[in-house]
Amino acid sequence: MLVLIGDVAANYSQARASQARLSLARTSARSHRETASLTRTRFEGGAGSRAEVANAEALAAITEADIPLFEIERTDAAHRLATLLGIQPGHIENQLSHAAPIPRSKLPMPVGIPAETLLARPDVRLAERRLAQQTARIGVAEAARYPSISLTGNLATQALSLSDLAEKSTIAWAVGPAVSIPIFPSGQLRAAVEIERARRDQSFAAYQQAIFVAIEDVETSIVALTQQRNRSATLASAVSSYQTARNAAQVEYEAGASDYLALLDSQRELYRAQAALIDSQLGLVHGYISLNKALGGGWNGVVETSIPLVIDGETGPRVRPRAEPALAARR
Repeated sequence: MLVLIGDVAANYSQARASQARLSLARTSARSHRETASLTRTRFEGGAGSRAEVANAEALAAITEADIPLFEIERTDAAHRLATLLGIQPGHIENQLSHAAPIPRSKLPMPVGIPAETLLARPDVRLAERRLAQQTARIGVAEAARYPSISLTGNLATQALSLSDLAEKSTIAWAVGPAVSIPIFPSGQLRAAVEIERARRDQSFAAYQQAIFVAIEDVETSIVALTQQRNRSATLASAVSSYQTARNAAQVEYEAGASDYLALLDSQRELYRAQAALIDSQLGLVHGYISLNKALGGGWNGVVETSIPLVIDGETGPRVRPRAEPALAARR
């Protein structure tokens, strides 16, 4: 269930990120087409060169070529999300048709991770319970080496017919101690105890390994989340600077104060920075999801089972249908 919840959140974030990339590609391609049209007009008026027109049209075309790829990414994420939720792809497509931003983590990143939170991980809890189980088996094997005394009893009734059990039956009972003495040699029983202790040591090593893996996952997720936050902040600043540079280059180019090369570079770098910022925002969400999965959180442990998935009204006893005459004759 923990993995399922994490996969649902990750695929929803992927779908929204693909939507953002798709919107960016369409907006940028439209802007590049307008610039290419302006460049061709200037060239036809004798104020530009054929190379500038070719570069402008190439930039618009290469940006438009990204649109089908982002459409595929968005569709794949939406269909995967529908599969995880157990619904039809068309239904989830309708829900995702309206654009929405990439989700952000609402809770602050924990500064310190108490060791007790690792016990919420299913793999750590499983390893701990197996260790406890194997430790208890040592006591069972140790007890088998010695005689044991137990108090046993039985109660029985007897009658000539089933109808006489209530009134004309006889009741017999017996109670007394029972002694159980091991029949195997003591060396074999002692070896059985050593086997259980060796298995206990194996379970303890597996429990330690589960703890180490959990700590590794938590530490790696914290570092990834922290660095992604730093990267997103830096990229946001870069996007703002590239936006200013692109606007200035656009004004200068339209006024004839600069050539198209400066505008081309500013447009290309702005588009690249904006795409990198979207990827970083998605990586930030995935880092937050990974941290929650590493801590074993995000799920209260309750599964709704009051409503059955399948309701069968034909499970009661019913009369067997009679065979057809032709079939009965062949039998």
